[in-house]
Amino acid sequence: MRFTSEQRLDDGVLEREFTLDEIPGFLWTPRSASVSAPVPLILLGHPPLGLRRMYPRLVDRALRAAADGFATATIELPGSGDRPRRADADQARADLRRAVEAGEPVDDEIVDRLVLPLVDEAVPEWRAALDAVLSVPGIGGPVGYSGGVISLGIRLAVVEPRIAAAVLFAGSFVPRALFEEARQVTVPLHVLLQWDDEGNDRQQALDLFDAFGSAEKTLHATMGGHTGVPPFAGDAAARFLARHLR
Repeated sequence: MRFTSEQRLDDGVLEREFTLDEIPGFLWTPRSASVSAPVPLILLGHPPLGLRRMYPRLVDRALRAAADGFATATIELPGSGDRPRRADADQARADLRRAVEAGEPVDDEIVDRLVLPLVDEAVPEWRAALDAVLSVPGIGGPVGYSGGVISLGIRLAVVEPRIAAAVLFAGSFVPRALFEEARQVTVPLHVLLQWDDEGNDRQQALDLFDAFGSAEKTLHATMGGHTGVPPFAGDAAARFLARHLR
């Protein structure tokens, strides 16, 4: 892990860019973090649109988390941003977009081609990033996950024992194989669902929520489209993480 730049943001939050095996990422640390009083960590999930494009939304979430006393970190997804493109994923994404725009059902085969290779490649990278970030002085556990791609969050919650709670954004198609993995999720969950999300299968999101094996799980559904998450929904998610990570 190599830090490439740093700057101070509002309220003294330290933002550091880094690379990990040539994968770019960001780490945000609140002023309160110290070697004697390490702060919990939240991994910020995001769609595969590129860190630079997602930066405004990510830094807003990081600042909110810092105000609650948490460090946050994220890395670029495979095939996204400046990382090498994945031709198979680009083709699957085009096929999915064509089906949605035509009002046709999205075939399971398309979803598998788009999501499963991404999850298989990304999860080991996020676990390696977690190893690296937890070695930074002033950052400790417990660890939370917050965001999408929801399939990535499901896999991480199953295989990564350091994740103590997760906020999952129900805004992407999920392969049927991940439904079986969802039954193995046992950490507390807070799932955000935009009821009128034009790019999401609402019934599938509800079925996925039902499949989760967690004894504590909350579905927070609000009216609106994919990018219309109201501030109070974000506040509820932040309170959930604060309750489980402090």
